[in-house]
Amino acid sequence: METSSADATNSETSSSSSPSNGGASSRTLQLASLRFLQSPVSSLLEYAGILRVRPDYPYSEAHPLVPENMNAGGRVRNPSSSESVDRSDGVDGSGGSDNGTGSGNSIREVSIRIVGEQARAGGVNNGDIDGGLGAEESRADADNDNGDVRGGSGGNNNREASPYQRYDIQQVARWIEQILPFSLLLLVVFVRQHLQGFVVAIYITAILFKSNDILRKQTALKGERKIFVLVGYSVLFMLHVFVIYWWHREDRFFYSLLMIPPKAVPPFWHAIFIILVNDTMVRQAAMILKLVVLMYYKNGRGHNFRRQGQMLTLVEYTLLLYRSLLPAPVWYRFFLNKEYGSLFSSLTTGLYLTFKLTSIVEKVQSFFAAVKGLSRKEIHYGSHATTEQVNAAGDLCAICQEKMHAPILLRCKHIFCEDCVSEWFERERTCPLCRALVRPPDLRSYGDGSTTLFFQMF
Repeated sequence: METSSADATNSETSSSSSPSNGGASSRTLQLASLRFLQSPVSSLLEYAGILRVRPDYPYSEAHPLVPENMNAGGRVRNPSSSESVDRSDGVDGSGGSDNGTGSGNSIREVSIRIVGEQARAGGVNNGDIDGGLGAEESRADADNDNGDVRGGSGGNNNREASPYQRYDIQQVARWIEQILPFSLLLLVVFVRQHLQGFVVAIYITAILFKSNDILRKQTALKGERKIFVLVGYSVLFMLHVFVIYWWHREDRFFYSLLMIPPKAVPPFWHAIFIILVNDTMVRQAAMILKLVVLMYYKNGRGHNFRRQGQMLTLVEYTLLLYRSLLPAPVWYRFFLNKEYGSLFSSLTTGLYLTFKLTSIVEKVQSFFAAVKGLSRKEIHYGSHATTEQVNAAGDLCAICQEKMHAPILLRCKHIFCEDCVSEWFERERTCPLCRALVRPPDLRSYGDGSTTLFFQMF
C-alpha cells in the first residue's frame, strides 16, 4: 500500500510539473523573441558568440545587483519571519544542509568564496573559508591563480583587452540599433519617392536574367535547335526593348546610346537610372544578335560549332567595349555642372575622363584579341588527325563514346571529335584524359551564349 501511494504521488508530481515545464519553455521563447525585436544586432552577435549572452533581467534600478534585504553583516532578512539567517550557517563543505531531514520551510543558502590578493600570493587557508570548498581544492585553485600570475603579463593583458573589445563591439551594436529604425524609415520614404524607378529596374533585371538563361539553353541544344523558336525569342526581345524606350520617351534615354550628353544636368539618382536602363537594354539587344548567330550556325557541329563560339565571343567583347563607353555622356554632363564653379567642374570632369580612358584600354585589347581569334583559321590547341593516327587511336572518341567525326589531334597526342573537344575547351584548358595544359591562357570564351550580368555604372 505504501508503495502504491508513493507511485501515485510521484505520478501526480510529474504530471503537475510537465505543464510548468512547457510554460517555462514558452516564456523563454517569448523573452528571446522580445529581446531580438528590441536589440536585433546584439542578439545576432550573441548568437554568433562574439558577445556574451545577457541575462534575462539585466542590471537596472528596478533589479539591483545587491538585494535590499541584506544587511552589512552578510545576513539576509527573511520578510516572513523575524529571524535572520547567516549565509554561511547550515551549509557544509559540499553544499548540504546541517539538518538531515530539513523541513519545507527551511531556507537553503549558498556560500560564496572570494579569493583575495593574499590568497593569490600565498595560497588559501582552509580555515579562512567558512563553508567553502575543501582544503585540497582551495589549494589547487590558489596554485592555479599563482601560476597565472607568474606566467607573465601577456595572459593578463589578453584577458583585460578582451572585455574592452567586447565592450566596444557592444557599444557599436547599440549605436546601430539606435539609428536602425530611423534608417529604415528613410529607406521606406526613399523607395516611395522612386517607386516607379525601382519597379522598372527590378522588372528589366529579372527579364535580363531569364533571357540569359534562355540563350544558354538554346546554345547547348546544338543541332536540335528550332528556327521558329529562335525567331520567336528574337521578336519578344525586340518588343521588350521597344516598349521600355517608348515608356520613357520623354526622358530621351536613347540619346545616350548615340553618345549624346543630356541637355540638362541630371540628378544623381536619375543619372543612375538612365545608365541602368541603357546598360540592360543594350545587353538585351546583343542577345538578339546572338540568336541570329545561332540561326546561322544551326547544325552546330565540328567546324561550325567552333566558329559559332568565336562569333559569340566576339559579340560579347564588342558589347563590353560599347558598355564601357555608354555611361560616359551621362557622367560627363553630371560632372560638368557650372553651379559648383568652372574650376571645380572642369577638374572633376577631367578626372572622370582620365579614369574612363584607363579602364577602356583593357576592353580595347580584349576586343582586338577576339577579332584576331576569329580570323585565325587553324586550331590553336591541335591539328586535324590523319587516318593512320585515328586508326592507331582506336577510332572511338573518349568523350562521346562514338565513332570520331572530324578528329582533332591535341598537342598531348590524344584524339577527339572536333565538336566534342571544342565544347570541352569552352570551359577547360586541359586534356580530358591526361589533364595536360593544351589550350593557352587567352581570352575568356563566351561560346556558351552567356552574357555578363554585372552592371556597368561608371
